[in-house]
Amino acid sequence: MVGTDDGLIQVTKDGGKSWSRVDNFPGAPERTYVNQIIASHHDKNVFYAAFNHHRYGDFHPYLYKSTDGGLSWSAIQNNLPARGSVYTIAEDPVSRDLLFAGTEFGVFFTVDGGQKWIQLKGGLPTVAVRDLAIQGRENDLVLATFGRGYYILDDYAPLRNLKKEDLAKEALILPVKDSWMFIESGLWGSTLKGFQGESFFTTENPKVGAVFTYYLKENIRTMKEKRKEMEKEKVKKGEPVSYPSADSLRMEDAQPEPFLILAVKDESGAMVRKLKAPAKKGLSRITWDFRYASPGPVNFNTPDPTNPYDQPETGYLAMPGTYTVSLSKFEDGKVTELVAPQPFTVKSLNAASMAAADKKALDQFCKKVSELRRATSAATEYKGELTNKIKYIKTAILNTAVAIPQVFDQVTTLEKRLAAVDIKMNGDASLSKREFETPPSINGRITTIESTLWTATSAPTQTALQSYEVASRQFDTVLPELKSVSEEIKKVEDTLEKNKAPYTPGRFPEWKEK
Repeated sequence: MVGTDDGLIQVTKDGGKSWSRVDNFPGAPERTYVNQIIASHHDKNVFYAAFNHHRYGDFHPYLYKSTDGGLSWSAIQNNLPARGSVYTIAEDPVSRDLLFAGTEFGVFFTVDGGQKWIQLKGGLPTVAVRDLAIQGRENDLVLATFGRGYYILDDYAPLRNLKKEDLAKEALILPVKDSWMFIESGLWGSTLKGFQGESFFTTENPKVGAVFTYYLKENIRTMKEKRKEMEKEKVKKGEPVSYPSADSLRMEDAQPEPFLILAVKDESGAMVRKLKAPAKKGLSRITWDFRYASPGPVNFNTPDPTNPYDQPETGYLAMPGTYTVSLSKFEDGKVTELVAPQPFTVKSLNAASMAAADKKALDQFCKKVSELRRATSAATEYKGELTNKIKYIKTAILNTAVAIPQVFDQVTTLEKRLAAVDIKMNGDASLSKREFETPPSINGRITTIESTLWTATSAPTQTALQSYEVASRQFDTVLPELKSVSEEIKKVEDTLEKNKAPYTPGRFPEWKEK
């Protein structure tokens, strides 16, 4: 079977000895260019054809299917955008009703043989998709776009399980593919091209982890968004639009933004990780990196993408096994489950040269290190807050009308005690900046354990085990000292308040009308 640029399809059933001309394509103008013909994977009599008439100023989509070996054709473009020429089509080798169409303005898919088409976005720009190919082993959809660009949709297999009736549900999680756990290597000395020079071409690999494909029927809209939508409808109908009341506006301003939560739990039902996602309609994806949440302090810093060393802290690796993932929504301050827990499996790639023989023991030690890291990092931040308080207190003392010199002495003593705590927690900065050798600090030991254990699947070394014991023992003495300093600072703050000193951070004001 061949298509020509004058709107014809020629069919042969004897290897080219004789041909039959087909020129009846419902809705297609005469001389419409036959852009592509493909044969079905499932039925030797089924073919698909994409026609293109943009050379004549006609940008309508023309897409056809034949079930009798190409002798007759029926249109299947249906709800494809009216202005968006079709260039290419691909059929899934597993599901006969799963089709992909490349158009002038992106790529679309259908799960019902072309009755309804849905656009695939996920980062794909508005660009002409000129060719499609399916990588069968990994179920990847490869797009060739106008302008010599290539895009890959990794593992579209979940679309095979998406049924027409599923799209009517409020939400769903599509079956999760078995996930292979491994530690991604950095071959170039850093992320992406590392230090190979700007002309060295690289592109990102898919994120390592379990990939969750989920569906939300409608956007979860705020009261403000709902009001604006209602006002637009009134304007369209020519109806008057009333200004909202003050109480309504206050409620809109106070309402938190909605979002989705994908909760990962282990076989025992214990929470492993909660992933936050936008509450936007359609099919979406998110990747769990096989790790627990970071034990470090909460911060809202955004890593610098141009700095390969500016990487957020991560948690330790979970163990291979069976997990579940559920989908919930956060709306109006409440969390409501949308999709019950769905099972999935995490498998080890078994590529480690020194894999831990006792994975349970490794997991337990990682938990201990993570908890120690959580506590010590919190103590470090708290120590910083106390140091900051003292900075304000010293200035407040100078600006207080009443003379309280004894407080200055107390603050100076507390400042020295915090400095001693800082040396134990973070090392002697005064000596280290002058290149003197200094004993390992508590945080230094924990960071070293994390940097090796978090990026390996081997058992902890004896050095790591001993270092943990030392850090844990040292921290047992630091924490009470930090608490004692905090209590003393509270007494100083009480004295400042009684003497009507200017406000300092963390101090609750007292006031009584005379």
